[in-house]
Amino acid sequence: MEFLRKISSRKLWAAAAGLIAGLAMVFGLDEGVVTSVAGAVVSLGSVVAYIAAEGRIDAAGVKKAAEDVQEAMDELGKEEG
Repeated sequence: MEFLRKISSRKLWAAAAGLIAGLAMVFGLDEGVVTSVAGAVVSLGSVVAYIAAEGRIDAAGVKKAAEDVQEAMDELGKEEG
């Protein structure tokens, strides 16, 4: 889970875009290419962050539902016994 939290960080993706843009400029790539690549990195970061967040929300929902079912089964077991 720690890995997912870190990979979904907007700060990480902004830093990656900055690093890539800086390296591209050092190697003399065209400014338009640098801008396109940086935009692609930030866009990819947004998608990854969204997917990771939704995955965590879904996992929490499933865990809560399983706990509720177990609690209901425990209560039914007490009534029968």
